Amino acid sequence: MASSALQLLGFVLSLGGLGATIAATCMVTWKRLESNTSVRQTYQGLWMTCSGFNNKETSCELHESLFDLPIEVQATRAVMLFSIFLASVGVLVSTVGMKCTRFLDGNDKTKNAVAMAGGIMFMLSGVLTLAITSWYVRKIVQTFYGAHHKNRYEFGNAVFTSWAGAVLMLTGGVFLSCRRCSQSRPLVNLPNLRPKFQPTPNSSTDYV
Repeated sequence: MASSALQLLGFVLSLGGLGATIAATCMVTWKRLESNTSVRQTYQGLWMTCSGFNNKETSCELHESLFDLPIEVQATRAVMLFSIFLASVGVLVSTVGMKCTRFLDGNDKTKNAVAMAGGIMFMLSGVLTLAITSWYVRKIVQTFYGAHHKNRYEFGNAVFTSWAGAVLMLTGGVFLSCRRCSQSRPLVNLPNLRPKFQPTPNSSTDYV
């Protein structure tokens, strides 16, 4: 029962991490440029750029040309999509391998191996998401110190959402791929430690 609960917890965490990764990929707040003079805010995501005044009359424009985008946007977009695909496959594989499902009943070794494979997929997806997001932030920081003060971008909420998704998938993948967590522990029959009763001879029968 404990192993099934841990597998289910890992699956829920991984599923939440996948949802956060999808949300971060679709969000437009990867980079933020705020002008103090006109209170104009500009957000740049992986797919579009939005700008407006105090979140009013916001206009967005899609990135039409792939080759005109910075290299960090192109690489982050590709890695995030691959991470989502890998985690989606991990959802299907983990569903088959978890003990609370009826797939592959009667074959515990195969179910444990399938659950472990799904957990490894989640962990790989989390590592890819964490690595590409951290590299994207590093690029923003490098540009921040090298650009003019009016054109300095800062990383936005999508970065934190992506990091949170990566941590959730890594944690959930560890629970799913843990061998000790997926194996049921057999009950151990403890020996009877109670002392055996040995009747003592009656002193009245010792002498005739």
